[in-house]
Amino acid sequence: MVDIRDIEAAAEQIAGHVLRTPTLPSPGLSALLGVPVTAKLELLQLGGSFKVRGAAAKLLALTDAERAAGVVTVSGGNHAIGVALMAEALKVHATVVMPKAAPARSVEATRAAGADVRLTDDIAAAFALTEELQQGGLTLVHPFADPIVLAGQGTVGLELSDDADELTDVLVSIGGGALISGVAVALTARRPGIRVWGVETEGARTMADALAAGGPVQTELSSIVTTLCVPVTSQLAYDHVSTLVTDVLAVSDSEAVQGVVQLAEHAKVWAEPAAGCLLPAARRVLDKVGPDARLGLVLCGGNAAFSDMTKWS
Repeated sequence: MVDIRDIEAAAEQIAGHVLRTPTLPSPGLSALLGVPVTAKLELLQLGGSFKVRGAAAKLLALTDAERAAGVVTVSGGNHAIGVALMAEALKVHATVVMPKAAPARSVEATRAAGADVRLTDDIAAAFALTEELQQGGLTLVHPFADPIVLAGQGTVGLELSDDADELTDVLVSIGGGALISGVAVALTARRPGIRVWGVETEGARTMADALAAGGPVQTELSSIVTTLCVPVTSQLAYDHVSTLVTDVLAVSDSEAVQGVVQLAEHAKVWAEPAAGCLLPAARRVLDKVGPDARLGLVLCGGNAAFSDMTKWS
């Protein structure tokens, strides 16, 4: 298990390489939900999502030999961009494997940052090719099964704990599970008694399936929210979520897309569905905990094109 000291060390290491994103009260979301709401605007991060934090932590920890050989990663979108940006900044060659269903905008941004992008038929094939390339000598920058990456993502939670007023409940979306794992470590260490809630879409219930089974299991994916579509979580992420997270909630794709619209209308931010799913989940949390809650929403990314939105709507 990663602990608070690991996350604090990661924060020192990546300082100057990533942005300290704003943590702000949202009058619009507070009025919409009927309780005080604070938003962590990680969609304003370099590359448009939190992923650059874990990428920076991992790449900065490479040996000289690993830097010279290059790195490989697999991603449905945001992790690809984060690794590509950090690799370019640190002059490390990156190979990024992505499924063909990944957003075209994310593929273009990854290539623009200088990464060698390999496209596969689906995410399962992407993981298989990544393993093959790793065996060929490249260092893996795993999106959620690496404690260094997880600690880097946890710096979101450190900033939230430092910058927000007292929060009772924090909602975090789940793909592979590194972000919620790191945030939960940071928040429960800094704010004892706080509740952390995970959010998935119904077509990507990877962590919920793992929790029901008592460990990571293969999940059949059908969600349009590709950044949350991971076929199986890691034991590392499962251990953190099962220990530290209050519950994992699932919302429909249509609710996630509607959440994007509501974030634009009420919070004045352009988010992706992986962040939009937090709004319908927040209403369910309030049904569970009552009207005295003070909510924190980690708006994890904003890499959605307007054309995507018109297609989803």
